Formats: sequence, C-alpha cells, structure tokens
Amino acid sequence: MLRRQFTFFMPVMAAVLAAGTMLGSPASAEIKSVEVIAPAAPGGGWDQHARSVQQVLQNQKLVPNVQVVNIPGAGGTIGLAQFVTAKKRTPTLLVGGQIMVGAIITNKSAVTLDQVTPLARLTGEYSGIVVPADSPLKSLKDLLDKFKADPGSVSWGGGSAGGSDQILAGLIAKEAGVEPSKVNYIATAGGGEVLAAVLGGHITAAVSGYNEFAPQIQSGKLRALAVSSPERLEGVDTPTLKEQGVNLEFVNWRGIFAPGGIKDSERKELDGLMTKVTSSAEWKELAKQRGWIDLYLPSDQFAQFLKTERSQIEGTLTELGLVK
Repeated sequence: MLRRQFTFFMPVMAAVLAAGTMLGSPASAEIKSVEVIAPAAPGGGWDQHARSVQQVLQNQKLVPNVQVVNIPGAGGTIGLAQFVTAKKRTPTLLVGGQIMVGAIITNKSAVTLDQVTPLARLTGEYSGIVVPADSPLKSLKDLLDKFKADPGSVSWGGGSAGGSDQILAGLIAKEAGVEPSKVNYIATAGGGEVLAAVLGGHITAAVSGYNEFAPQIQSGKLRALAVSSPERLEGVDTPTLKEQGVNLEFVNWRGIFAPGGIKDSERKELDGLMTKVTSSAEWKELAKQRGWIDLYLPSDQFAQFLKTERSQIEGTLTELGLVK
C-alpha cells in the first residue's frame, strides 16, 4: 500500500497452476507434473521463488515432477503472454509480482492480470542500493550529492522499466529534490544481468532485492549504501534510507496466479495447494534464508489487494513522470 510520504508497503506474483480436467485434489496424485514459468532471467527474485515453489512441491510430495522454465523480457509480460495464450496439457505456474504490474502499465501490454486468476500473495522483500566495491561513492550521501549536482551522471540499474526498482529510484529522486523524470535508469532483465552490470562498473548504482546482492556484499565485491526497510535488517549493518534522511520504506511483493477462466472449485483446490506450500516448515525456512517477508494472502484476499494495487502503481508512475 502506498502512503503519502512515499512509504511503500506493496507488501509476490509467484506461480500459476493451469486448470482443466487434469486438475484434481492438490494433495492427490492426479497432478503428476507442473511447469513453473519464471518470466525473468535466472538468479533474480522471480527465479528464486519459482525454484523454491518447485522444491517444496516436490519435497512435500504435493506434485511429483516440477520443472522451471525461464522466459525473460519486458518486465515479465513476455512470460505472461505465453502463459495466457498457451494451450498446454501440463498444469503450469507463473511467477510474477509488483514489477509485472508496473511493466504492464508502462509497456501498454496487450495481456494483463485480468486474464489470469490471483491465487496467492506470497512474500515481500526490501530493496538494496549498492555500488561496486571500488566505487568512489562511500555512502548514500555521496551518491545523492553526485546525483543532485548532475542527475544524468548517475546511472541507476535495476529490473524492467516501470518496475519496483525504477519506482524506488524515482521516489528517492523526489525525496532528494530532483525531478524523477531526470533519473538515468538502465533497465535489465533483472537477476544476474543487473548484478553483472554493477560488478562490471557499467552502472553507477544498482537497485534490487537486498538479498539478491547479499553474497557479493558479504564477499566484499559490492558496497551496500542503503536498504529500504523501516529498521536495519537482522544481522545486516547496512543503514536504512530513513536513517540517512530519505523518508522512504519500500517492499516489493511477489505472488502466484492461476489461469483465467478456471472453475471456482479448481481455484479453491489450487488455493489449498498453495496454503500447504506456504504453511510448510520447509517454505518458512527457505523464506528465512532468503530474507523474504511473509506476506501470504489466499486467493480471495489477493484478488481484492490487486484491485487497488494497479491504480496505486499507475498513479505513482504518472506522478513520477514515468507514464504519460
């Protein structure tokens, strides 16, 4: 939810199970296999969620065979389009989230979330702002001073255009007194691509889920300048945006969707399946390891959340000059 002081708590479009006569009880052996589509490059949050869902479904013996397929591009809308138009017999899941909502708006996508069935909101993740370890920018103040002096001299790398990373960069700009439309934003397919860009010194700073950068921060390859959490993360010494005078909190959510047009009985079965996944000790441990916040909402509540989410994001993108 968006607060007027630009506090974001859009507290996970994570996976989608296809329907049809093949879908029986989630706990039954009728669902022999599932394909999980991660509509982004390997290594990012959507890919991590897809593989975590895969692991839990198989290990908890909910579905015997689960395959993950990466279909990157256009903020997940390419994967969404293939998911919406596919005529597959194998039940399919689609990973997505807040980024996809923004990408649909900015890309004027022909396919939208109106064509799928909200199944569950899963998790949230705080964002990190990082620079290469050898960067002359030692603090967030250094970055903002450079940015305010010459906005175009600072390149902000992140996921797809109009997604949560660009929204956060725009909100930081506004708080710093810089016109958000002047943000020099470099969109990537996310995950490994943005990591390679910042490690290679091709961008000034990178914005993404903090835990996607954590291994490189811990190894000393990246320097974390700020985290978008309300308080410092447990076991992490990185200061928050608020500590450094930027009055923002920001959470990127991810969730699960089923295909559009499924029967209500099928939706309820799949809703029950995701309840089993998210309530398992294995899922909770994976979330803890990856620093994911539990934002689980079942199907009905997730659908209600999405009704207001699109208008809030569209309003923010327009306010930031990212949508005309």
